[in-house]
Amino acid sequence: MLPTLGPRNRAPATTGTAGVSAKDQLKQKAMIIGVALALMWGLEIIDAIFGQPLNAYGVRPRTVDGLFGIFFAPILHGDFAHLAANSIPFAILGFLTIVRGTRTFIMVTAFVTVVGGLCVWLIGGSNTSHIGASGLIFGYFGYIMASGVLERSVKAIAMAVLVGFAYGGLIFGVVPSRPGISWEGHLFGFLAGVTIAYLMNRREAGQPSKKATRSA
Repeated sequence: MLPTLGPRNRAPATTGTAGVSAKDQLKQKAMIIGVALALMWGLEIIDAIFGQPLNAYGVRPRTVDGLFGIFFAPILHGDFAHLAANSIPFAILGFLTIVRGTRTFIMVTAFVTVVGGLCVWLIGGSNTSHIGASGLIFGYFGYIMASGVLERSVKAIAMAVLVGFAYGGLIFGVVPSRPGISWEGHLFGFLAGVTIAYLMNRREAGQPSKKATRSA
């Protein structure tokens, strides 16, 4: 006789990596975005107290010291108004990126920061300093939109449509507009986001499926 399915034999509730529930995973991912925002606000408070000395550590095109700004610029802002304007789109687009996977979020963030920042360093205007999370915001925007086109999955397309409807106006930020706005950071952040979406999609498409690799 087959044993009955008792309490000890019942299948556990759906969980994600390492037994963590999907709800807890979302909380963890939201916390990562929250920590990033808290870091930006904490640095801006310190910067304001001491007279904005951190603003000097942005991306300064074609200067040796300005290279280090590639890594610091995304978490530095000119003032509280600048940071406040970036906080909500960073939170939303960053979260929509991280729900696709924490590893994906890290890869997109690193690629946009380094590649987009390096392009700004190479091509940005002389005697300028570029700071702010807007480069990352445009990078997440470009990544999400490009993923919808490249993957063509229901989830990716739905996310791209949602983001396009809510933040489609961002695309106008990649061209010169008002003085003091780093359109170079916007442009190269967006292009870096599109590029990493293409590279990741191409890599995943080139990997054989698990079914194809099983032995007979």
